[in-house]
Amino acid sequence: MKTIPPETEIEAEESDFKPLTAQEAQQWRSRHPPLSVWKVVAGQALVGMLVALVAWVLTGRAVVGWSAAYGALAVVAPAALFARGVLRHKASSNPRAAMVGFFGWEIAKIMLTVALLAAAPRLVPGLSWIALLIGMVAAMKTYWVALLVRPGVRKTD
Repeated sequence: MKTIPPETEIEAEESDFKPLTAQEAQQWRSRHPPLSVWKVVAGQALVGMLVALVAWVLTGRAVVGWSAAYGALAVVAPAALFARGVLRHKASSNPRAAMVGFFGWEIAKIMLTVALLAAAPRLVPGLSWIALLIGMVAAMKTYWVALLVRPGVRKTD
């Protein structure tokens, strides 16, 4: 590993960074297991279905439930596409290719989301835009919930 020496004495005195040994890194990895992207996507789908069901029950109108479900679909389907595309090439030895692939799949995700939203009025007769937005927001916020409840994370004050 190449290290860059500090340019001034102040930087040298203030730097308290110490690289982990291989054993310390392994211990850290065992305490902080990675979160499966597919679990997050499944969580988004589950939250979307729950929001759609609640919307249907609260309003008594099936179209409101379908609108909320379609809003969640406009988040879940692109997220699944992105996850599949990025994970398929995650072992790339070329960092530049990995970065280009990441941004390429992000653009595909955005374009699919826009296409799904543009098609919504034709695919969901009697569409409720408010319910669609609530379904989208609920599915999007699932990312934050997944980060907060993942195993191995200590809660701090």
